Amino acid sequence: MDWLLIVLTVAGLSVFEIVSSIDNAIINADVLATMGEKARRWFLLWGLIAAVFVVRGLLPWLIVWATNPSLGPVDALLATFSSDPAVTAAIEESAPILLIFGGTFLVFLFFHWLFAEEKTCGLRSERFFSRQSVWFYAVVSVLLAILVWFALQINVMMGFAAVLGSTAFFIVHGFRQNAEVQEARLRRPGMSDLSKIAYLEVLDATFSIDGVIGAFAFTLSVPLILIGNGIGAVVVRELTVRGVDRIRSYCFLKNGAMYSILVLGTIMLADSFGFHIPAWLSPVATFAIVGYFLYRSVQEQKTGPAGAA
Repeated sequence: MDWLLIVLTVAGLSVFEIVSSIDNAIINADVLATMGEKARRWFLLWGLIAAVFVVRGLLPWLIVWATNPSLGPVDALLATFSSDPAVTAAIEESAPILLIFGGTFLVFLFFHWLFAEEKTCGLRSERFFSRQSVWFYAVVSVLLAILVWFALQINVMMGFAAVLGSTAFFIVHGFRQNAEVQEARLRRPGMSDLSKIAYLEVLDATFSIDGVIGAFAFTLSVPLILIGNGIGAVVVRELTVRGVDRIRSYCFLKNGAMYSILVLGTIMLADSFGFHIPAWLSPVATFAIVGYFLYRSVQEQKTGPAGAA
């Protein structure tokens, strides 16, 4: 992997981590505003360390190791930089399993947002799909059946991984829905700062799963994922403290994050079925999509609501 591609990959990972964590940053800021100064400082310091090194570092390493148990912990960490042919072969053999798992999760995540979540519509088609929320389960069920059918023609484990991807989505979605319900309760007086910190740590771990799984569309290198997602997590924490109102003003950034998730999920699925996907496509696509919706957000600030494109 040459240096230009490494820099492009890390930059893409950072941008994706930032935009996919917008909701997390807003919720964090709202809850932190109800906490004491000491508790806020503790969360922003130690919570950041936990977010970067424990969740965004440990989780991708465990995923790679779980799909390549024969490598051991060290080789799983450094696999993509290894010159050992056995390590390279093991990664190539297991990559489709990991990619179809992550791709299924991300595509389900996008369709749930498109059909079932409240949103600021950036495209006219989004309004149409928002009125068809009942179709979400039908769409993802048919999609899962198609993925499993074709995956089983290649590898039984690929079919199982697609099912695991859908299972992971519904588990994470359930935790996230509960967290949103708990947020309103935590804003009320009487809750201890310790309870709020524990809630924010669990919430951060839940929201970080999107970024961790999406990171595998950029690279299977755990060190690069740690660096890119770590930089993104630091920026998100800074925005939580200093710029959450500014984040809210960019009304279409969430749309950019979700369309990036769709593209990354599609890339992972295509790659898992053997289609050659250039390594630069994921970061470049992320820059383009986020850049477009950032531009739309800035235009919206200047001109006011003028209808979706």
